[in-house]
Amino acid sequence: MARKTKPYLEDITIEATAAEGNGLAHVDGKVVFVRQGIPGDVVDVQINKVRSGYSQGYIARMKSPSPHRLKPFCAHFEDCGGCTWQTLPYPMQIAFKQQQVVDQLTRIGHLELPEVSPILGSAQTDHYRNKLEFTFSNHRWLLPGEDWQTLSPEELLGLGFHVSGFFDKVLDIQECHLQREPSNAIRLFIRQYAIEHGLSFYDLRENRGFLRTMIVRTTSTGENMLVICFGGEAQGEDACPPREALLEAVHTRFPEITSLYYVINPKGNDNFSDLPCTLYSGAEAVYERMEDLRFKIGPKSFYQTNSAQAYRLYSVVRDFVKEGLSVLSGTESPVIYDLYTGTGTIALFLASLARKVIGIEYVPEAIDDAKVNARENGIANAEFFAGDMKDVLQADFIAAHGQPDIVVLDPPRAGIHPDVARVLLDCAPAWMVYVSCNPATQARDLAVFSDRYEIIHVQPVDMFPHTTHVENVVCARLKTR
Repeated sequence: MARKTKPYLEDITIEATAAEGNGLAHVDGKVVFVRQGIPGDVVDVQINKVRSGYSQGYIARMKSPSPHRLKPFCAHFEDCGGCTWQTLPYPMQIAFKQQQVVDQLTRIGHLELPEVSPILGSAQTDHYRNKLEFTFSNHRWLLPGEDWQTLSPEELLGLGFHVSGFFDKVLDIQECHLQREPSNAIRLFIRQYAIEHGLSFYDLRENRGFLRTMIVRTTSTGENMLVICFGGEAQGEDACPPREALLEAVHTRFPEITSLYYVINPKGNDNFSDLPCTLYSGAEAVYERMEDLRFKIGPKSFYQTNSAQAYRLYSVVRDFVKEGLSVLSGTESPVIYDLYTGTGTIALFLASLARKVIGIEYVPEAIDDAKVNARENGIANAEFFAGDMKDVLQADFIAAHGQPDIVVLDPPRAGIHPDVARVLLDCAPAWMVYVSCNPATQARDLAVFSDRYEIIHVQPVDMFPHTTHVENVVCARLKTR
């Protein structure tokens, strides 16, 4: 049986921006999502997915570009899938993100909201990231017009980003505009060195190869960290000449790398949180500053990837906590819990406001960094604990460490576990501040608290210009009965 031909739609006007950065149009009363369409475009659309209530497609022909449309500043825009909003003016980007927060909190969580504060846009919209991870591949993503059969093995090698929707495809990157130098220079040097010395790039399907991934961290203080992950073929060797030679070449070429690590990863995935990181040269960590605080960042540490916006984000949290403390003026010795504390940045940022701050985080190495950060900053009233949140945050833990007056939550994208929500409802802190990188799961979680808590502030913050991601801070207080 012949496949049914997908519709081809002509002269479609993109009306608005929709979820995941797609353009939105209506055809015969039905919604059409158009990849990389922006409001005002008139396009022909090739549909590649049809569902009962909507369809999805891509621009097959640009009839009339929107007056708002900008020329992408990155040569990889069409293929990368990362900074999908380069064609959309930044004021329009953040306006949509603001509306996205409102829509998700009200439509998913069915929450009653106060007036939502204007989103805090990023002053810097390129080179704003302090961390990037790149993947080696022995069979890179092929560009339009390329045929793998006509390319040499060296021409098939790639070092860059995973292509959206393909675990085994990596786009070779020449220049990325997300991170300041020497990020691009380091990546290009390692790629060329590896080709010249015959070092194998990783085979993502077969899970074998010498060079696997690399992570570059840069800080506002001018420090740089590089972590190179090697495949399992080098595991167990006390001395691996190719590895040593590469590391020494990088060390010599880039004296500005203040911390150079390597990891041997024989596993079936790229996560190395459970593997040892070996320091080849330099300091064991880089440091970031925020006001008078200094934060240690190791090879496994979590730190907000937009340093400047992280400061604005944490300042919002601090302002909301200060407001809570003014409301709780009768509390002589306030206790603050910082859940999902990471390396303790928020906890230490708030420590001067409380008698005691308790930080909990899943990653033990992050908690080790948090303790070091507390010690190096002379903060004695912050205590940190490692473990799965749902296992650590129990009634006996709260009895031992004190009833929280204020709770700050900054969970991963998946949100909080239902057991964590139940414990918080039982201990009923008077004030909660929920920081989220995913307003959809934030809305779901806040709905659990809606009977007992009233939302009094909503503050979106844009951490990632040219992407659809948005951070959001919600402040809620316990209802009086």
